[in-house]
Amino acid sequence: MIIAGIVLAVALVIVVWGIGVYNGLIRLRNLKDEGWSGIDVQLKRRHDLVGNLVNTVKGYMAHEKDVLEEIAKMRSMAQNAAGVAQAAQAEGMLSQALGRLFAVMENYPQLRANENVMQLQNTLTALEDEIQIARRYYNGTVREYNTRTEVFPASIIARQYGFQKADFFELDNVAECEVPQVSF
Repeated sequence: MIIAGIVLAVALVIVVWGIGVYNGLIRLRNLKDEGWSGIDVQLKRRHDLVGNLVNTVKGYMAHEKDVLEEIAKMRSMAQNAAGVAQAAQAEGMLSQALGRLFAVMENYPQLRANENVMQLQNTLTALEDEIQIARRYYNGTVREYNTRTEVFPASIIARQYGFQKADFFELDNVAECEVPQVSF
């Protein structure tokens, strides 16, 4: 009778522990998904802003068609990216293309004086900061989630219920991590 009581108590402790681990994993997965949602919102804002910037400067830069077409292509790739790794790669290429646009724009004095262009650039710079903050939050939640799913004994519950390791939102090139510099 005593042995049965001890076995029952141990089984109850294991079940309660398993429920606690499972609920903790769910909470971390939800935080990770919330973090990605924040990045996704900022990236959509960025894509809209880049489209507005390109449309604004298009009339001034008619003979810089290849730069504008490259940005349009990179923007489209970024909008259609599936998954964290593909989005990070596409956003990095978009950042590089924007850097080239800003470099070319410095050759156009009329753009320097255009209030709409200046406002769009200032908004884009602020938005890049917001994306960086959202990326840090997301990567922090991914770190916590991945750690929890990989450490023993929680990894047993994670594997049993299909909790997969999440990708970080990383940029491959260190230069891509920097906010595009705008100086007129």
